[in-house]
Amino acid sequence: MTLLGEFCLWVALLLSLWATAVAFSGRWKGRPDLSASVSGAVYGTFGALAVATLALWKGLASHDFNIEYVAAYTSRNLPTGYIVSALWAGQKGSLLFWAVVLSLFAALAQLLTSRRHAHLLPYVAGVTSAVTAFFVCTMLFAANPFERMAFTPADGRGLNPQLQNPGMMIHPPMLYLGYISLTIPFAFAIAALLSRSLDTGWIHAIRKWTLVSWLFLAIGITLGMWWAYVELGWGGYWAWDPVENASLLPWLTMTAFLHSVMIQEKRGMLKRWNLGLIIGTFLLSIFGTFITRSGVIASVHSFTQSNVGYFFLGFLVVCCILSFTLLYTRWPSLKADVQLESVLSREAAFLFNNLLLVGIAFSVLWGTLFPILSELVRGSKITVGPPFFNRVNVPLGLLLLGLTGIGPLIAWRKASPANLRRQFTWPVAAGIVTALVLFAIGARDLYALTALGLAGFVAGTILQEFYRGMRARRRMHGESAAVALARLVARNRRRYGGYLVHAGVLIYFVAFSGMAFRREMEATLKPGESVTLASPFGHTYTLTHVGISQFEALNRIVSAATVSVAKDGRSQGLITSEKRQHVDSFRRPTFEPSTEVGIRSNLQEDLYITYAGSVGGTEEAVYRFTINPLVWWVWFGGFVLALGGLITMWPGGGAALVSPRRVEPGYQASLAATGAAE
Repeated sequence: MTLLGEFCLWVALLLSLWATAVAFSGRWKGRPDLSASVSGAVYGTFGALAVATLALWKGLASHDFNIEYVAAYTSRNLPTGYIVSALWAGQKGSLLFWAVVLSLFAALAQLLTSRRHAHLLPYVAGVTSAVTAFFVCTMLFAANPFERMAFTPADGRGLNPQLQNPGMMIHPPMLYLGYISLTIPFAFAIAALLSRSLDTGWIHAIRKWTLVSWLFLAIGITLGMWWAYVELGWGGYWAWDPVENASLLPWLTMTAFLHSVMIQEKRGMLKRWNLGLIIGTFLLSIFGTFITRSGVIASVHSFTQSNVGYFFLGFLVVCCILSFTLLYTRWPSLKADVQLESVLSREAAFLFNNLLLVGIAFSVLWGTLFPILSELVRGSKITVGPPFFNRVNVPLGLLLLGLTGIGPLIAWRKASPANLRRQFTWPVAAGIVTALVLFAIGARDLYALTALGLAGFVAGTILQEFYRGMRARRRMHGESAAVALARLVARNRRRYGGYLVHAGVLIYFVAFSGMAFRREMEATLKPGESVTLASPFGHTYTLTHVGISQFEALNRIVSAATVSVAKDGRSQGLITSEKRQHVDSFRRPTFEPSTEVGIRSNLQEDLYITYAGSVGGTEEAVYRFTINPLVWWVWFGGFVLALGGLITMWPGGGAALVSPRRVEPGYQASLAATGAAE
């Protein structure tokens, strides 16, 4: 199977190089046969890489430990689900996974794109094939997943214990899908520049792709936060780790694009900015891959140091030079159709939104690169920690949260005083009341109080928009409230799905503010001994050490410490935290011991228990007890955001946002009368 897999890699390389050469040469123009051969090469590349992927999966499933990758990431006693996820657990396998998914997306772009954009497709095929060829070259010459060893070990090393978590079966693929699918919008942007088709056609062609990329990244980042929270044992879910930052960067710039592209569609503005954002987002995805795979920055999420990083660095530099040079040559053709008429307009709100998102992205990028730059300049690596990122990004994030509520309330072109009074009265009142109530009950942290007050304002905006739209439908059609709301969303999916996304972001901010009220303590307890820990919500937990037990599982030896929990004197049951020593099928240790935390979660807070170890091999245990407020809402916010994204990208129902004239005139007039129309 390894011979077949490696042969398929060479076939994929040849096909992708052929498609790249023909597409960029322009010889396909006026030659339907050559144009068809480019598309055929894209499909063939996917077929070859799919066979290669199946060949590697066969090696993983059959425990062919003569394959270096199989021996490095699996063992005979590894649970079956993790054998599947081993495909993307290591450097070489994840490159193959990336390449095959990229070739699939490239094929889907050729197959599903509307024929009115057919003139862009050969160039799109050329760009996607060039990127695919890079990944295949990297595998063939630096990280071959089918490399065989001189001998066959009796067993493999197994999977890193931190990756033996259900979240790691979903989180990396989601993040990869987000990274990989960014290539398609980038390819259409380059195709538009090469063909000089600089109207909004290329934007319409990539609308679903940009939403897919953004949604996969959002889900992947949230799942990564959940994995870090339940697996790493440090008590939080975001540490501004370099690899975390690398995944956040393209999500920020893609979010900016999804807002600014509406200005280009509606008003013919920000053409240069939008192309720059798409190009920059793709380059940031390659930068994130370089950070992860080069080893230049230490991270619990990254792969080991290898020369693969140099391949990505060179590819990043080449893409940057070629893309921005092409953009520069088309610069005069990208003038805005109109100018910004007023600061009090939706265009201005979206522009400020973009500046804040890009500002946050720049601060994150600077903080991530600073250790590398300091080592190059001074010879010593200076690490930038969470205090820097929080100090810069928390104020910017709060401004961004405020704009989330302001943007939908302001009219296009120029808002009148009457419009501002009508639109802002109730949302502003909701924000002020929220802040005053929280202050009255004892909230004093400035950032948390500001975030929650702004959350009240944004919630007021969202509820007002839904209420006015629903009321307009009820007036026009006499529908019940539930039917009117459902049909309102169904007929305006892009708009009201976007409001749900805003609701998800709002919930994120509320949940993040909960960490300002975190409680934590460490204790060393003998069996029967107790400590108390006060909750910020007024509860008191009594935590009693029960004892330590040891047992063996399929691929690990476990030492489990159990705590009895009482809340305000009422028993809440037992929570167990574990120390795990993973072993191979011969019961030999394979990795350093890992920790499995114990969590008791509700809508208010999480009780988070970490067993740090025993004292001198006795049953005396060392614990860290943490109360994390509002953590459940982080995961719920991710669900709401994903739901809004799915509604927004669902086929149909979104045209009204681009062309309001297509909505029934009476319904549009009714919306305008209530102040809910765009």
